[in-house]
Amino acid sequence: MPDPVATAPAVAAALKKTALNATHRALKAKMVDFGGWEMPVEYPCPGGGLIAEHLAVRTGAGLFDVSHMGEIQFRGPGALAAVQHITMNDAGKLQDGQAQYSALLTPQGTFVDDILVHRLGPNDYLLVVNAGTTGKDFAWIRQHLNGWPGIHIADYSSYYSQLALQGPRALETLSKLTKADLGAIKNYWFTWGTVAGIPNTLIARTGYSGEDGFEVYIPSDEPTTVKMWNALLDAGAEFGIRPCGLGARNTLRLEAGMSLYGHEISEDINVLEAGLTRWLKLDKGSFLGRDALMAVQAQGGPKRRIIGLEMVERGIARDTYPVFSLSEERIGVITSGSPAPFLKSNIAMALAPTAVAESASDVLVDVRGNRVRARQVPLPFYKRPRK
Repeated sequence: MPDPVATAPAVAAALKKTALNATHRALKAKMVDFGGWEMPVEYPCPGGGLIAEHLAVRTGAGLFDVSHMGEIQFRGPGALAAVQHITMNDAGKLQDGQAQYSALLTPQGTFVDDILVHRLGPNDYLLVVNAGTTGKDFAWIRQHLNGWPGIHIADYSSYYSQLALQGPRALETLSKLTKADLGAIKNYWFTWGTVAGIPNTLIARTGYSGEDGFEVYIPSDEPTTVKMWNALLDAGAEFGIRPCGLGARNTLRLEAGMSLYGHEISEDINVLEAGLTRWLKLDKGSFLGRDALMAVQAQGGPKRRIIGLEMVERGIARDTYPVFSLSEERIGVITSGSPAPFLKSNIAMALAPTAVAESASDVLVDVRGNRVRARQVPLPFYKRPRK
């Protein structure tokens, strides 16, 4: 007789929920499974939805629950050396209160994940990682730093709620709630302060929208998180602030030409192919993936690259759609694509041969069996106006 336990269908793991889950549901948010988390994709409130959320961030302010992101802390006299060993940017140049975009790389120079590194102190670093890869990232870090001297590594993801306030009116919104000198915080710097009566809030001038904005880190209990969420929405009401979901987060980052794990960056795409050399510091010394990337450079550079596309014929390039040359030869694949609500065009990023990228030639995208012409355009598609 078969073992009933062995033959029973697998039970799906319960989705994780942020402290704002009930708040999102009260706002009638459309909820989806995102990397094992139940998250809002959009809020269909009166006059709402993805496009309204996107435009609110470009013209006023938007508020995102990004509490699903992971936080991993390195502490001890060996912390800096350990961060340097597993990341591609140069954390040695960070000052206290400064952050940088970086990545965890495989020995082949491809991506385990892209991350933010915050220097809390000389021996104290906070790495913010993607939600769906937090467990994998932590295991990877422990594997490659096993026995590393003078360091304590801990996954504090469950301790933090993280809210992202983004848009040209973000500074005015947040200023209502804190005495911290927000104007003194430069891009990719952070400070600590009391916000909405919540002490010891980490206030970082970072984001994933292409706009100015702040990300605040607070204790993950529901009362504290709901208090901050409501206070930010109330403070931004005069600027047309909207709660924003993952849908707008994706279209905003695409307009801004920002990479997304599993799309423009993955364990099959290396840093040079992804075009993220601005944050790659090969001269800082040895680190995981450095030798492989230097070998690619020595061989003349990457054979393929991420390019920007704008559709010139009717059609929307979606993720995974094939890309062809004008002579109908298959040359690549769309990594991300959608309508751009602010730019009012259909845009995409694609992985294509370097020769095609350098030629700047038009290409064809297979949109459900129809070959639709697209032109190459520089990345990012959108840059926020400078004051």
